[in-house]
Amino acid sequence: MSIPGGNEQALADLHRPFVSRRGRIVAWVMGVGQAVAFVACILWVGASWGVYDKVGLLAVAAFIGWGMSRFGGVRATPSSTGLAVRNLLVTRQVTWAEIEDVNFGVSDPWVTLDTADGDPLAVMAVQRADGPGAQAEARRLATLVAYHRRLSS
Repeated sequence: MSIPGGNEQALADLHRPFVSRRGRIVAWVMGVGQAVAFVACILWVGASWGVYDKVGLLAVAAFIGWGMSRFGGVRATPSSTGLAVRNLLVTRQVTWAEIEDVNFGVSDPWVTLDTADGDPLAVMAVQRADGPGAQAEARRLATLVAYHRRLSS
């Protein structure tokens, strides 16, 4: 796509994926930390537990690790047609025309999109935990929506 005035780099920067910085770090550190703690517990208790107890504890550790990987993997990936939002359990693709507004209120934990079907869509990749950078990312998402809205009209 060619942008008038040679702003291809600005457009590429605008279309970078949205990912939570602090949320990703916390999720991965917690996931690895709990796995180490569970394995240490199994090794420490050692002979007093049966095989099924150890396997059960490892299964719990694996489930928690999977959950943490989902927290660490939240993202929103823009394309020319729309936005793919991957939250904890569900990935949803919305077209630019479906997005009516971008909200990030003072007490909101993450950005919420107002969609044409009336169902708000949380974008957990832009979350308040990221500090001042979260406001900048919310503005970038709003700019992206406005840009594509202008293209389609």
